[in-house]
Amino acid sequence: MFKRVALFLATNLAVLALISIVMSVLQGVFGINLGGPGNMTGLLVFATLFGFGGSFISLMTSKWMAKRGTGAHVIEQPRNEAEQWLVATVRRQAEAAGIKMPEVAIYDAPEINAFATGPSRNNALVAVSTGLLRAMNRDEAEAVLGHEVSHVANGDMVTMALIQGVLNTFVIVLARVVGRVIDGYLNGGRDTPGIGYYVIVFVLDMVFGLFASMIAMWFSRHREFRADEGGARLAGRDKMVAALERLSQTYGESILPKQVAAFGISGGVAHGLRRLLMSHPPLAERIESLRNAPLEAARERSLG
Repeated sequence: MFKRVALFLATNLAVLALISIVMSVLQGVFGINLGGPGNMTGLLVFATLFGFGGSFISLMTSKWMAKRGTGAHVIEQPRNEAEQWLVATVRRQAEAAGIKMPEVAIYDAPEINAFATGPSRNNALVAVSTGLLRAMNRDEAEAVLGHEVSHVANGDMVTMALIQGVLNTFVIVLARVVGRVIDGYLNGGRDTPGIGYYVIVFVLDMVFGLFASMIAMWFSRHREFRADEGGARLAGRDKMVAALERLSQTYGESILPKQVAAFGISGGVAHGLRRLLMSHPPLAERIESLRNAPLEAARERSLG
């Protein structure tokens, strides 16, 4: 956790330094008026607070939001054999992955799905749907749990929040810098922004935000491959492949709430450019990648 906090601080400083350099070049070399030093400082503070603040508030409240959004029941005292098996399996996998025991929950949904969330590797939640428990055998369910425990062990929730914060900061700053440049050009370089500036910034927020989402979803798809490999290490390659093949029977029917959809084992289906905005790669690609992945490499990538 300390390494990830240090990475967050270092990345934050790097983003601010890069933005400051870009602004200095625009003002000093090209003579573009972006406002005084106070305005620039205010913009940087605003971008940082809103860019990183929103992401990390979401991260810190992720478990609460997930429970509320899915109606998940946390297993504190197992009521039957199935719940005993779930808790015992997650405990064994968490120990193998070197993390503290996550909370284990079940939520009522017909789909075959599961998700992991939480603010850190040692403060997480792993939940499975009732549909998964009905449709999968124990071997397949064990692999799904291994996939989710690997998400936790990899620190994917923290890393996603960090990436989203960086992207949010760039979107906020670049939209306003470019908006000021365009507005100044259209209005003869006046110092105060006109109404057109706010219209331009609104449009640029949407456009840059779309590209930022593509980058975030690219990383999300990449970490699914790593979590599949982690699940294969914890439960066995054949079990993980069988679980993904079982998921393919209902692929695209995910109804997880938005705040945890990217952390479910199953996602939606899209074609063409829409694939760039999907949080999960196609299951056929995941199965092929898993079959070709050396398990020793899987161990290093899933827990490194």
